[in-house]
Amino acid sequence: ETKLVRRPSWYGDQVGTENMGQEPVRLYSKGIVMGYKRGIRLQYPKQVRIKVEGLETRSDTKSYLGKRVAYVYKASNSKGVGKKESKYRVIWGKILAPHGNNGVVKSKFRRNLPPTAIGGSVRVMLYPSRI
Repeated sequence: ETKLVRRPSWYGDQVGTENMGQEPVRLYSKGIVMGYKRGIRLQYPKQVRIKVEGLETRSDTKSYLGKRVAYVYKASNSKGVGKKESKYRVIWGKILAPHGNNGVVKSKFRRNLPPTAIGGSVRVMLYPSRI
């Protein structure tokens, strides 16, 4: 039996060098931070719920488990040395499990996400690959 897989909107059908000279292909999916893991009294800022673009069902999330997540933000002070100096910083995380039946996933970050991240965007990288 063949199962149709719904691809995200950014996924192109081009393979190899046919895309040379055109717009670059994005190597990540977009996601929105929905909020922290929480109970009635406590919240856990390291663990958040993310709605990933293109995921609509619980079974769609299986291929995203274990993928890396990056929250990129701009700080007021630049950090780094020489060419590496930049005001942009990243908090890395990983997708742990599906949450519910509508394509939302649980993820855990190395450091706490700031409250300004809620409603903001994250990058869901397409690695590590399990194929």
